[in-house]
Amino acid sequence: MTSDAAETTVQLETVAEATARLFETVRGLDDDVSVPSLLPGWSRGHLLAHLARNADSLVNLLLWARTGIETPQYASMFLRDADIEAGAPRPLAEQLADNEAAANRWLALAQTTPAQAWTATVRTRQGRPIPATEVIWMRLQEVEIHHVDLAAAYRPADWPSEFIARLLPRATADLTKAIAAAPDPAPAFEVHTTDTDFTATIGTGSPDHTITGSASGVLAWLLGRSEGADLSGALPVLPSWK
Repeated sequence: MTSDAAETTVQLETVAEATARLFETVRGLDDDVSVPSLLPGWSRGHLLAHLARNADSLVNLLLWARTGIETPQYASMFLRDADIEAGAPRPLAEQLADNEAAANRWLALAQTTPAQAWTATVRTRQGRPIPATEVIWMRLQEVEIHHVDLAAAYRPADWPSEFIARLLPRATADLTKAIAAAPDPAPAFEVHTTDTDFTATIGTGSPDHTITGSASGVLAWLLGRSEGADLSGALPVLPSWK
């Protein structure tokens, strides 16, 4: 779900504001946490349980950066998945309280992390080495993208322009890698945003057609959060990469 960080560090205030918007949406949800989310096989309860445990997993990475003692993001993928399944059926009020507590734990630790610790190298659950500063970007992506995944009032068009501008180049680069690694790579195509004038080629070789739309619409489609009905151009079937 996460992507590489851009050149500048995301501010903690940006994550706090995004989290506040998320929790405002959660407070307005129906009490039935079994309502499907936009993620296949996951209810809103699964998604909320994941968001809380993700915050705790990123606490682990900050502790690693601060102490130098290797602390994996998750003890194991089995335990990660088991925690999500166990937490999914809880009532909405309990889910919200858990998420608020977990988000506050992460933010409090981040706010007190010494400057030198942010230069430390830690590893994501996929084993990718990253500077500790990228942990902030990881959390912002989780909050913003999964806010949309709740299938409530928040839509890709509500993503802040700064978030879209930061993620869109990374999404196109990561998708290009995924296409290149596919057994039968699809022909290259170009994406062009009509509101920000962003242009990128996805795939290898010369693009054979262009897909246009708003920056939020293009990003949502690339991330698998939209079928692309609001885009123009022939839409290829994208590999499952997120």
